[in-house]
Amino acid sequence: MQETTRKNHKRRPLLAAVALGCALAAGAAQAQSPAEPAEPPLTLKTLFERAWERQPEAQSAALRRESAQAARSGASSWTAEPVALELSRKSDRPGSNQGSREVEVGVAVPLWLPGERARKAALGDAEIKAVESRRLAAQLQLAATVREAWWALRRAQAELGLAQDRLQNAQRLAADVARRFKAGDMSRADQAQADGAVAQAEAAVAEATGARDVAQAALQAWGGKVVLADAAEPEAEALPEPGLPTDHPAVADWLDQAEVARRAADLAAVQTRANPELTVAATRGREQAGERYLQSFTVGVRVPLGGGDRARAKETAARADALDAEARARVEQDRLAADVAAAVARVRATQAQREAMARHAALARDTRGFIDKAFRLGEADWPTRLRVELEAVQAERQLARARVDAAAAVSTLRQALGLLPQ
Repeated sequence: MQETTRKNHKRRPLLAAVALGCALAAGAAQAQSPAEPAEPPLTLKTLFERAWERQPEAQSAALRRESAQAARSGASSWTAEPVALELSRKSDRPGSNQGSREVEVGVAVPLWLPGERARKAALGDAEIKAVESRRLAAQLQLAATVREAWWALRRAQAELGLAQDRLQNAQRLAADVARRFKAGDMSRADQAQADGAVAQAEAAVAEATGARDVAQAALQAWGGKVVLADAAEPEAEALPEPGLPTDHPAVADWLDQAEVARRAADLAAVQTRANPELTVAATRGREQAGERYLQSFTVGVRVPLGGGDRARAKETAARADALDAEARARVEQDRLAADVAAAVARVRATQAQREAMARHAALARDTRGFIDKAFRLGEADWPTRLRVELEAVQAERQLARARVDAAAAVSTLRQALGLLPQ
């Protein structure tokens, strides 16, 4: 029994070593296994495309386009309306084979009014173009909202990064002050001031984190999960050429609506009455039982009377809609011209501000390096070191804001010019 116990004690170290080796091998295999691919950073263009896919206008665009094309195809038919089949049976003795019998089979063909077919085709073409311009205008309107939320998150992200850098610097300075306080080179008041700077930096990080989370939640409503690239210089859209384009989506939408209204008024001008009908019928009948059936053919035209005030009301309403849309297009064009001029001025101002803030931040970083070295050597006092640190943090914060503002100004200019995110 004792010998068996000794053998078991000898085996335990061996079993433990085997188990440890298996665990290490499993850990190594898990480390070597390919990790799940990380989601690529989100761009403004990708976010806009995600947001547009969720919009009702995007989901119904294909059906609206199909509807407009079907209406246009109707103007290519030979008849104004579908052909109608007419069938009638006449007898003077129902339920009996005696007496007269007459069966009539015919078709009624609705005819185009003079000029109606060409004007209906023109209306169909205008409606197809208006569907496309309405889609582009909806995209541009969505782009304005997405751009605003995007740059709000970019600003919040930059503020958070600077707050975190400020906290790290404050913690490093506090540790240096604590070390020198223990050595007797600095007073307790200096350590309290350094700890107060750390507390302020922690509060700034908490505030910036909350602002970033709020901005990120607002952005997730448009495109789902948001993963932004962490870059000091925010990615900016291409700077466009100034000058309001002639095919701006917001203006083109109103102009196309005016064209649709004009074409509808032209069509209403010729639709002063219902469409006439050409009737062709064949009749087969007898007068009495036992007589031969005789056949006859009938060709007739049915011409409705004029529509009167209803036709004029329809035409007048369409022309009023055309004038209203044209006036709105002119107002929109004037507003866009003012927006483009303001956006161009803002782009120039923000670019100059960014360059100035970059020089200021570089000088502040150099000054902080000089004072930090002098402080470590005992050649600079603590208030000077703390003041220079705060000035450097403020300069970096202003530079980060200037970079985001410059990129956002370019995005605003593209929005005013009617260009979608890219």
